[in-house]
Amino acid sequence: MRNTMRAAFLPGNSTVEMREVPVPEPRHGEVLIEVKASTICGSDIRAIFHEHLGKGPEGYQGVIAGHEPAGLIVETGPGCRRFKAGDRVIVYHISGCGVCNDCRRGYMISCTSPEYRRAYGWQRDGGMAPYLLAEEKDLILLPDSLTYLDGAQVACGFGTVYEALEKIGINGNHAVLITGLGPVGLAAGALCRKLGAEKIIGIDISQERRDIAMRLGLCDTVLTAGADNVSLVRGLTGGRGVERAVDCSANAEARAVAIRATRKWGKMVMVGEGGTVTFNPSPDIIHEQKTIYGSWVTSTWLMEELVERLVRWNLHPEDIVTHRFTLDQADEAYSLMASGRCGKVAVCPTSE
Repeated sequence: MRNTMRAAFLPGNSTVEMREVPVPEPRHGEVLIEVKASTICGSDIRAIFHEHLGKGPEGYQGVIAGHEPAGLIVETGPGCRRFKAGDRVIVYHISGCGVCNDCRRGYMISCTSPEYRRAYGWQRDGGMAPYLLAEEKDLILLPDSLTYLDGAQVACGFGTVYEALEKIGINGNHAVLITGLGPVGLAAGALCRKLGAEKIIGIDISQERRDIAMRLGLCDTVLTAGADNVSLVRGLTGGRGVERAVDCSANAEARAVAIRATRKWGKMVMVGEGGTVTFNPSPDIIHEQKTIYGSWVTSTWLMEELVERLVRWNLHPEDIVTHRFTLDQADEAYSLMASGRCGKVAVCPTSE
């Protein structure tokens, strides 16, 4: 193994900067992972790639980019109790203090320690490099029947959606609306299908993403984002609207559609980050007895449950990856993801 490696950093001017950095050595409770796949999240584009907009938990601190990694453990430090060299793993992308109430529940995304909460690719080095140093407590075992690209998708996108769907509940009685068919929306379609949704309706402004959703069978119907979306959704559901809605768009108009196209007594969840929404509480929510949930990432235990379900369902998140790049092509990969003319974009620092 070389002592140095090339890694991708995001200077905040819509480019990627490659630098030579030392290969880290694992300390107590840490492992060194050979990164096999690292996918690009929309939040990286929104808050880092174009401009460093994030504050607090989203504040980028000039570290190696990439918070959706999966790979192979090549070395363990002293004190590791579960994982060993040769294990295939997913990295839960926030490393919390481990002892606050949220961390003890498995929700390290909500760790309350300003000193110890550090997200991979944001405040500590991430997966856009051949090797990644991770804490053992942040790892999820990746079964042999799932690919490294499957695992990278679980690390954020599919895990985030699974949490949201568990909050609102999906079954065969439900028509589901998904606003925003980026990678998170596509993941929502894939999971709703396996959870038994009776009908899945998707909305997006992008023809490419609507085509992906239909080609992969993730939606039964897709609509072009527009002013008539509420009436069209109601027309597809006997005039009543959907029982469940998932907003993955972070768009004000799309969010309002999700609320108003949800039927009486229905539930909707907001997953897409940023943006705003305007609605009228009495007619849109109170009088219709609707429930709105917010959902941010997931817990380590639900991520482990999702991995088990993926194996049982023979569902491969890799299927929504439309483009793969080498690490040296990271600039091209981020630019494509920023264009929105794709599904999920992956960088593979080392080959499988």
